[in-house]
Amino acid sequence: MNSLKKSTEAVDRRHMMVALTLARRSLGNVWPNPAVGCVIVGADHSVVGRGWTKPGGRPHAETEALKQAGSWAKGSTAYVTLEPCSHYGETPPCAEALIAADVARVVIAIDDPDARVSGRGIAMLKDAGIDVEIGVCAAAAKKINAGFLLHRREGRPLVTLKTASTLDARIATHGGQSQWITGEEARRRGHLLRKTHDAIVVGIGTALADDPELTCRLPGMEGDSPVRVVVDTHLRLPLKSKVVQSAKKVPTWVVVSTETNIERQDNYAQFGVEFIRVAPGLGNHPEALSVLKALAARGLTRLLVEGGGALSAVFLRARLVDRLAWFRAPSVIGGDGMPVFGPYGVNQLSDMRRFVLESIEPLGKDMLETYRVAD
Repeated sequence: MNSLKKSTEAVDRRHMMVALTLARRSLGNVWPNPAVGCVIVGADHSVVGRGWTKPGGRPHAETEALKQAGSWAKGSTAYVTLEPCSHYGETPPCAEALIAADVARVVIAIDDPDARVSGRGIAMLKDAGIDVEIGVCAAAAKKINAGFLLHRREGRPLVTLKTASTLDARIATHGGQSQWITGEEARRRGHLLRKTHDAIVVGIGTALADDPELTCRLPGMEGDSPVRVVVDTHLRLPLKSKVVQSAKKVPTWVVVSTETNIERQDNYAQFGVEFIRVAPGLGNHPEALSVLKALAARGLTRLLVEGGGALSAVFLRARLVDRLAWFRAPSVIGGDGMPVFGPYGVNQLSDMRRFVLESIEPLGKDMLETYRVAD
């Protein structure tokens, strides 16, 4: 490999890493669209435009960056974290916008598996005589848009199981006291985690025990709260609960059984609560994959499951947990405390759910351990 090629690859990686940083800004507020970042570098090697997908999924990153670049886009190189779209929707295709701006080269991290794109954006660019490079920082781009990619390929959202426990994996005392096991810094980090997901999911047990708000309460991010989903097979959620009373401010969806009396839902609808009806599964819990498919049908790509133990076990049993975000406090409650996970029928070690540790983040006296499911 000659020195010029090495230099070009290093420059491409550097600009693509910036584009990926921009893409992360969109996580949690662009569903059902992907979180995309774009950097435009002029012919004189200076950055002339930057953009990322805006809330609601539009405008797209490329059009935002091109708007900023203006006439400087001519002869430039555009770095895009996902293949530019090629279809007409509410806006013209981004591939067409790049062509019209007379961009000379487009560097793409990964292709778009969406059936409406799937290589067509790349083909449009090449047919217009634009030099196209694919695969720069691909692994990082796939990680950022893992939810979108999974949604398009398997028809379900990415599931991150989040828990806060003691060293011995207890989330509450035997009497049910749980606030607070972790410290303030860990709890702030938990709110940031909420902000980067499309929805927070809890079971009815957690909703009844804690009456949580399930919002993002970081300063300046109060308006970035995700959709709140309560899995409540028999519709036991109190009308006076915080999530019901604030449903007109923060979208609130309740997953109920197809056997639940429809007339009871009217009492909740006046507060803005929406319902998703799915068939019951084992132990009267809704079948996990059916829940995910129903949420995916509404456009969700990234779910943060915050428990409790019974709901977590449902997703683990179904092998539908993709990531773990485990906040751990340096304390011990003991065997009579409430465990992180409920029983889910593991009789053989070969049936265990296995995960790979990706990172450890110190948070004051606590730590955040992040895992991905083992291949």
